Amino acid sequence: MLRPPRCRLPRGAAAASTGPGRRLLLSTPIFYANGPPHIGHLYSALLADALHRHRLLRGAGPGLLSTGTDEHGLKIQQAAAAAGTSPPELCQRVSGLFHRVLTQAAVSFTAFTRTSEPRHRRAVQHFWGALRDGGALYKGSYEGWYCTAEESFLPESQLAQRWDAQGRPCKVSLETGHQVHWTKEENYMFRLSAFRDPLWKWLRDNPQAISPAPFYQRVLRWLEEDLPDLSVSRERSRLQWGIPVPGDPTQTIYVWVDALVNYLSAVGYPEAHGEWWPAVHHVVGKDILKFHAVYWPALLMAAGLAPPERILVHSHWTVRGQKMSKSLGNVVEPSACIQRYTLDGFRYFLLRQGVPERDCDYYDEKVVKVVNSELVDALGGLLNRSTAPSINPSNTFPCFSESCFPRILDDRETKAVGRASAEDYEFVVSVASLPPQVAGHFEGFQIYKALECIALCVRQTNSFFQRHMPWKLNRKDPAEQLWLDTIIHVTLECLRVYGTLLQPVIPHTADKLLSRLAVEPGERALSNLTFLPRYHGRPCPFEGRQLGPDTGILFHRLEKSRQDGIETREL
Repeated sequence: MLRPPRCRLPRGAAAASTGPGRRLLLSTPIFYANGPPHIGHLYSALLADALHRHRLLRGAGPGLLSTGTDEHGLKIQQAAAAAGTSPPELCQRVSGLFHRVLTQAAVSFTAFTRTSEPRHRRAVQHFWGALRDGGALYKGSYEGWYCTAEESFLPESQLAQRWDAQGRPCKVSLETGHQVHWTKEENYMFRLSAFRDPLWKWLRDNPQAISPAPFYQRVLRWLEEDLPDLSVSRERSRLQWGIPVPGDPTQTIYVWVDALVNYLSAVGYPEAHGEWWPAVHHVVGKDILKFHAVYWPALLMAAGLAPPERILVHSHWTVRGQKMSKSLGNVVEPSACIQRYTLDGFRYFLLRQGVPERDCDYYDEKVVKVVNSELVDALGGLLNRSTAPSINPSNTFPCFSESCFPRILDDRETKAVGRASAEDYEFVVSVASLPPQVAGHFEGFQIYKALECIALCVRQTNSFFQRHMPWKLNRKDPAEQLWLDTIIHVTLECLRVYGTLLQPVIPHTADKLLSRLAVEPGERALSNLTFLPRYHGRPCPFEGRQLGPDTGILFHRLEKSRQDGIETREL
């Protein structure tokens, strides 16, 4: 008999994630090891990495970032057979590819879980025991349409009639187009149907539990439909490559149950997870939303654990408007992109152009245009112009003149005062409001909006610099020199703010920028980031400081490729 869920659901848990000093686990999905990584995998990892880096720079408290590879299941078994190798050898090779690509992309993961590892196997077996002891499992005959590619049974409502390569009628998944086959087995079943009300309560009490909002609404609609019990094992005779059901060697634990437990094994389940759980934010693609937002919370409740605080959902990447697939030969390989566009260039593109609510399109000309426009011309050009020997021969962070740029007590007044124009005051207000704006967008899982705001302020700073044409000012005139120094001071202050805010997205370029401005490592935190303190009558620690060494162009211009820059790699 099923016992009531023993967990205490955290009311308003998502709001608590900003509390000072608290722990937080951020996670990517673990990536299925039946093929090499593509840019969709990298996008998931970069979203989680940027959130993790941003949180650490805010000084919000201890944080972990987990990732890894999902190495069990029928797809792995079949892929290994097709490649003429064993499942362990295949997983070793493919997991190594993922580890290398994530490392190459500067993803700052603290845990890389492989589901074939003994520590994970022990966690899964303990979790199964918790489900069994709570009465959430029973053995029964199950039949239905099974999709090997998705490792799940699909209801009739999620299927469509198509024709296979031989012209024979077949059924496929409506969402993915993968073929399904009628399967009948005796399996262990999870009483998912008993968790409709607890799931409703969890979502009703935590409206930010699933972001963005359209995906939250999608999960609510799923809960209005039938919620049949879930098959959570496969016959061992069909699936040998997986974790056996404890006490029943004839059954293998369902690959999704196995895989989802990685979030627990990453924090030391079953002994040490209490220090972290449920302060967890999962970053997942929309194709695995049901597994994470319906099955996983229900399984956790049945095992006596609370659901994760937040599930952050993103959409997919297409290539010139087409879905990536091996058959089309358009699978974009991350290492080739990093080599082509540079590490920070490609990180910036994916996070700048990726919109969680909708699918985004990749093509070479788009990457080149975004990187050249925003990193090379706007940001790099601004640094070069404001630190050039002809403009700043002393290579210092010059002084700010309050007489040239006097403070306006009411920011709503934007009239010209001193040498500053009304437009200058509007611009200063925009940059001053940027750090909290960026923080809000990161918290709302809208990193692309944060970068949009930064890019807008960079353009405004270029306009400010161009508007006052400091290269035309007469240095021999003391009044002109004061205004020249003030223009450069304001510009360098803006660059310092942009470099600090961009650290989670383009860490190497941001480091180069901040080092050029002589901003020390201990001065780069987001928690105490202030803009233009001299304008507010406070001392500026950078004023009069010698700038760092000139290391050349901040970001080199990308050239358009004759081809599309896409590389496909087969196993």
